[in-house]
Amino acid sequence: MKRTLVGLSDQDFQALDTLSDAKHVSRAELIRQAISQYLEKFKSDSPSDLAFGLWSDKQTDGLVYQQKMRDEW
Repeated sequence: MKRTLVGLSDQDFQALDTLSDAKHVSRAELIRQAISQYLEKFKSDSPSDLAFGLWSDKQTDGLVYQQKMRDEW
């Protein structure tokens, strides 16, 4: 496991201490869990995932639209 230094505001630091006391886990463990959850949330947001279903609310067929755009050239 690697280590890193992170600067926190006094309010965040105090909130972490309060939460770590309530959950009976270390402050470091709370931070590890938070980072893991954050990274998991954005893991599947690849550009192709973000584009999937982009035309689902359109009434126009995608190929028809593409041909129309090409005809303008």
